[in-house]
Amino acid sequence: MAQQTASPLNDSAVLDAKPLRMLTPMFPAPLGLHTFTPQNSPSVVCVTPFGPYAGGTGLGMAAGVPSMFAAPAPPTDPRGEPDRVNTNGAAHANGAATNSLATPSLQTPLSAGTPESSKTKRGRPKRVSDNMVPSATSTPLAPTVSPIPSLPKVPSPPQENNNVVSPTPSSATPQESGKRKRGWPKRVQDIHVLATPLAPQADNTPVLETPPAPTVHESGTRKRGRPKHLQDSLDTSTLSIHSKDSKPTSQTPATTSPEFGKRKRGRPRHVSDGSAAPNHSGFSTVDAAKRGQPRKIDTNLLQLPTLSSDDPRESADNVLMMFDALRRRLIQLDEVKQAAKQQHNLKAGSIMTNAELRVNKNKQIGEVPGVEVGDMFYFRIEMCLVGLNSQNMAGIDYMSAKFGNEEDPVAISVVSAGVYDNTEDDPYVLVYTGQGMSGKDDQKLERGNLALERSLHRGNPIRVIRSVRDLTCPTSKIYIYDGLYKIKEAWVEKAKSGFNVFKHKLLREPGQADGIAMWKKTEKWRGDPSSRDHVILGDMSYGVENKPVCLVNEVDDDKGPSQFTYMTKLNCGNLQCSMRKMQGCKCASLCLPGDNNCPCTHQNAGALPYSASGILVSRMPMLYECNDSCICSNNCRNRVVQKGARIHFEVFKTGDRGWGLRSWDPIRAGTFICEYAGEIIDKNSVNGEDDYIFETPPSEPSLRWNYAPELLGEPNLSGSNETPKQLPIIISAKRTGNVARFMNHSCSPNVFWQPVLYDHGDEGHPHIAFFAMKHIPPMTELTYDYGQSQGNVQLGSNSGCRKSKNCLCRSHKCRGSFG
Repeated sequence: MAQQTASPLNDSAVLDAKPLRMLTPMFPAPLGLHTFTPQNSPSVVCVTPFGPYAGGTGLGMAAGVPSMFAAPAPPTDPRGEPDRVNTNGAAHANGAATNSLATPSLQTPLSAGTPESSKTKRGRPKRVSDNMVPSATSTPLAPTVSPIPSLPKVPSPPQENNNVVSPTPSSATPQESGKRKRGWPKRVQDIHVLATPLAPQADNTPVLETPPAPTVHESGTRKRGRPKHLQDSLDTSTLSIHSKDSKPTSQTPATTSPEFGKRKRGRPRHVSDGSAAPNHSGFSTVDAAKRGQPRKIDTNLLQLPTLSSDDPRESADNVLMMFDALRRRLIQLDEVKQAAKQQHNLKAGSIMTNAELRVNKNKQIGEVPGVEVGDMFYFRIEMCLVGLNSQNMAGIDYMSAKFGNEEDPVAISVVSAGVYDNTEDDPYVLVYTGQGMSGKDDQKLERGNLALERSLHRGNPIRVIRSVRDLTCPTSKIYIYDGLYKIKEAWVEKAKSGFNVFKHKLLREPGQADGIAMWKKTEKWRGDPSSRDHVILGDMSYGVENKPVCLVNEVDDDKGPSQFTYMTKLNCGNLQCSMRKMQGCKCASLCLPGDNNCPCTHQNAGALPYSASGILVSRMPMLYECNDSCICSNNCRNRVVQKGARIHFEVFKTGDRGWGLRSWDPIRAGTFICEYAGEIIDKNSVNGEDDYIFETPPSEPSLRWNYAPELLGEPNLSGSNETPKQLPIIISAKRTGNVARFMNHSCSPNVFWQPVLYDHGDEGHPHIAFFAMKHIPPMTELTYDYGQSQGNVQLGSNSGCRKSKNCLCRSHKCRGSFG
C-alpha cells in the first residue's frame, strides 16, 4: 500500500465545513460531499465518509482529516472483516463525478467483495457494492462516460516500488455474481467504465485511475416495485488510451445499456437524439421513434383506391369508411379479449395517420376537396383524416398565408363543440368565443385568437363545423360541416367567470347547401310530424313500422305510389315448410363476446357480428342471428334485423327517378336500415314489368367495406370473403313490401345488402338486410347498387329478372345502366 501523507487540513485550519445535498437518497445519509474552508484559502470539495459506514484511515481515509469528521469504528461482518464502502465521489445529476479529495497521495483500492456481498435482507433493497477510487493531488478529473456492460479490465502499469495498482470490480467472484434470493429480481452486474490515465510516474508510465462506481440508480439495483431510473443519454464516443509513444494501447467502444428499453409505467419513453445508423466503431444508438407507435404500412399492399382515385369525394369516403371499419374491428377484438376500455377512435386514427391513409394533407383556405356541406363526423379525428380540421383538441385551425407581399396567420376552420359560450340559435349566424382558459384568466391575443383577428381584416372564408347531441349516445356529439363563413365583427367582453374573452360574429356565405339548418328542421319534424310541409300521408305503414313513415311530394301533384300491401317481413310461401331449423344457443341471458361455448358465435366466424349498440362490425357472406331455438333473451345483441327498422323514414317524390327513400335521422355507418320485404317468387313466374324485384347479381362490384387486416397485422383475406355469393332467392315487392321497395339504384351507393338468417336455416333463401355503408346525414337519399347482370355487359340485353334501365345516378362512377 502506498504510504499516506498527512493532510494539510486540521481542526485549527478549517474555518467552516458544510455538507452538500445528498445526490442519491437511497444511499446511507452519512456519506456525501462536504466543503472545507481553510484559512486564507478557497473552499475545497471533499468526500467524507462518517457515521456507521465510515471507513476510517484503514479504509482509504486520509490520516489528516479534521476530527470534526472523524468516523467511529466500522461494523464487522461474521467473518471478522469490516464492511467496505466506496468513498471516492458522488455522481452529479448529469452523470459527472467529483473526485477531489484532501489526500495528496493515491489510495489503494479495496479488494473484491465476498461472495455474500450481493445478498440482501428480506424486504430491504439490495446494497450496491462500490469500488474504491484512488485520486491524486492536482490531477485533472477523468472524463465520465455512460455505463457500458462488462468491459475488459485494463491492468495498471507497475509503480516505482513494483507494486501493482489494479482496479478490481466488486463482486469479482463469477459464480456468485448472479445469485439472488428466490422471487427477487435478478441483480444487474455493476457496470464499469474504461479507466483514464492519471499523472505519469517517474518512469513516465501512466497510472490508470479506477473510474467512479455507478450510483444506486445506475447500477440496475432498485427497490421492489419501483420503476427503473432511465439514463438521460448514452455516450456513443470511443475512448482511447495512448502510451508515451502515442500508440493506442486499448480502444473499446461504449455500447448501450441492456436495460435501456425499460421505462416508468405509464410514462412516455425517453427518445434518444442519436441516429440509428451505425458509426465507424460498429455500434448504433437507439432509434428515435417513440415506443408504442404503429408501424407505417405500405399503402400499395392494401389495394385500396383511397389515394389513387381521381374523384376527391370517393377518396374521402374510402378513408372514412376504412377508419370506421378499423375502429369497429378494434372494439370487437378488445371485447373478445375482455381488455380494458380504450379510445379506439384515437388508436384507429393513429394507425391511419402512420400508414399515410388520409387525404388533403396540406392546409388550405376555403373548401376541402371531397368534403361537402352537411357531411357529418362522429369523431374529430375523422375531420383530421380528410383535412377539414387538423386540430384534434383545439377549436381553431389556422395557417400562415400570403396576401400580396405580406404574410399573416389566418383562421381556416373553427369547431363549435359547446365547450365555450357560443351563440348558435341562428343557423346562419355564429357568435364564436375565442380560445383560452377564460375561467382562470383573460384570453390572450395569440395563436388561434390572433388568427381570427387577422381573418377579420383579411376577409378570408372560414370553414365552420357545428355540433349536435348524438341521440343514440347522450355523452357523445355529432359534428356537422356547415360550410363557409366570414367574420364580420369582433370585440372583447367579460364572461360569466369575470375574465375577458374574445367574441367573433361569423356570417354564413350565401348560395350553399343546407347544413345545420336541415338538422334543425328534421329535429322539429321528429317531435311534431305534422309540422312537415307537403305531406300526403302521415304514416303510410299504418302503424306496422316501429316509427311512422311519412309520404311527401314537393315536386308535382302525384298523390302517391301504386297500391300495395305494407308488410315488414319476407313471405316464404310454400318454402317455409321445407326449411330446416337453425341451431340454438344455451346462453343464460345474453350472448357474450369471446364465449367459445356459444354456437351463434362459431357460426359468425368466432365473434358476434354486432357491437353493443347494434352496429354491424363487418360484411359477411352470411350472417347468423339468434333464433327461436336460442335461450337468450330478446335483448341479446345478436338480435338486430329480426327486430325491424327503428328509423324515421320519408318516402318522397324525386325529380326523374320516381319515388325515393330518405331519413329524418342521422344514420351511422354499419346501422341496420331495413329488410327487403316481399314475397319469394320463382324465376319463371317473374313479370317483365315488375320494377320491384330484388335478386343477387352474378358479379357484384367489389366492395372493400371491411377493415384492412394488414393494418392490424392480420392475414389479408380476399375481398370475396366479404361479398355474398349469388343466391337463388328472388323477391318481388310489387304487391307486398315495405320502404325498401322505394330505394333507388346508384353506382356510388351509401347502402349495401347483407344476407341474414334468423328464423330458418335455408342459406339459399335468407333475409336481405340493408346496412349503412357510411355516415348518412338526415334528408340524404338512401340508395344501393342493383348490380348488373352478365347479359347487360356482354350481350347488351338483360339475362336477369330485373329489367335493364338507363342509370340516372349522375355519380362519378356511373356505369350508364343497371338491372
